[in-house]
Amino acid sequence: MTSPAPEAANPHEPPGLPRENRLAVLERTYRRFAEERAILRRGGHITEVSPSHYNVRGLSGTARLGDIVEHRSQNGTRRGEIVRIGPDDVMIAPFEQTADAGVGDAVFNCGPFVVAPHVSWRGRAIDSLARAIDGGAVLIDGDPRDNAGATPPPALARQRVGTPFRTGVRVIDIFTPICFGQRLGIFAGSGVGKSTLLAMLAGAAAFDTVVVALVGERGREVREFLEDTIGEAGMAKTIAVVATSDESAMMRKRAPDTAMRVAEHFRERGDRVLLVLDSITRFAHALREVAIGAGEPPIARGYPASVFTDLPKLLERAGPGKEGSGSITAIISVLVDGDDHNDPVADSVRGILDGHIVLDRAIAEQGRYPPVNPLASISRLAAKAWSNDERALVTRLKSMISRFEDTRDIRLLGAYQPGADAELDTAVRQVPVVYEVLTQAPSDPPSPDPLADLARHLRAKESPNAAQPT
Repeated sequence: MTSPAPEAANPHEPPGLPRENRLAVLERTYRRFAEERAILRRGGHITEVSPSHYNVRGLSGTARLGDIVEHRSQNGTRRGEIVRIGPDDVMIAPFEQTADAGVGDAVFNCGPFVVAPHVSWRGRAIDSLARAIDGGAVLIDGDPRDNAGATPPPALARQRVGTPFRTGVRVIDIFTPICFGQRLGIFAGSGVGKSTLLAMLAGAAAFDTVVVALVGERGREVREFLEDTIGEAGMAKTIAVVATSDESAMMRKRAPDTAMRVAEHFRERGDRVLLVLDSITRFAHALREVAIGAGEPPIARGYPASVFTDLPKLLERAGPGKEGSGSITAIISVLVDGDDHNDPVADSVRGILDGHIVLDRAIAEQGRYPPVNPLASISRLAAKAWSNDERALVTRLKSMISRFEDTRDIRLLGAYQPGADAELDTAVRQVPVVYEVLTQAPSDPPSPDPLADLARHLRAKESPNAAQPT
């Protein structure tokens, strides 16, 4: 008995598409053209072009803010977003450069932006418009009706946050423990090490899905971050949304929203999702560029008012979902301009998030990594992660570190006399050991029990005749 001949490949089928998904693709294609809007679109023509925007006449009657448009010219089709609507024309912020736009070119309204994630997107890198950029197979779209709608769950319908997890980073697990569904900010100046710390947190094994948004990142570092820092094993459950610094402001503005939509999709499936956003400051810069180009006046260090409206709209979408769904734990990096932790963006974001980790340049210059300042860092949900004994221990550790740092100049001048202050003697003896334990390289294995590691080191360093640490 001979086996049947293999079915011939369909030349019109996207390469790399699994056979079992062909029917689903055909069904989605049918739905795309089943609606009248997909066949008949309202169109207009370009009347004015500037370096960052262009105006279109003929769309004002049906346009809505945030709608996606297609601009068709002799060089192909480009996409943009409606950012201002007037009585006679609308203003478009393009996702690509405006060099291809010319007066009289046709522009068509495609409606609201929709992302339809699929479980097969894990391990892939996409751009702000959910297009694959990793050279892999064609992305399989999920059902667009499953799109979460880009709005936060109702406040009283959310689950409670209260289940902690281990990140494996000792300084965070001891001083600023994190719970599933928490939103935590990492505040640092440029070059202090926040991207390295983000990569260490992205490797946490407690999550089903990881979504990484790289906004305004240097192009050469993207591949290094994904391949070397996250690694092949971590990428298996990671979806990366990338908008590099050379891309348009609209692509950098859209990237965090796309990443959040992907995270929301997997949260609705019941996954515990980790969202890593690097950085919210570059997102704010993109918001500022688009808003000023649309004519908004700046109010705070060059930032228009809409920037401080859009920041909470994005960040409030993270967190726990409704009962029966999963959660989005968000780790947000904040690039503080000029190491000023009170600049408008940092100050606004700090009030929205559930805690903040402060990276100190002085600590980094001492060679202690990650350079977390435990005295300035706060987790608003730490009480849900600590036991009573652990809370007392961490309070004692912070008191010792504060005493040690406050007397640093006195000790350098030689004015410190052992035996005159028992608490200071304990701090001088034990805080350097604490700093040694908190130092952790990205290549070091995660710490399953950081408090036990700390206790072991303190016992090993104490002399037999010295009092045991409290």
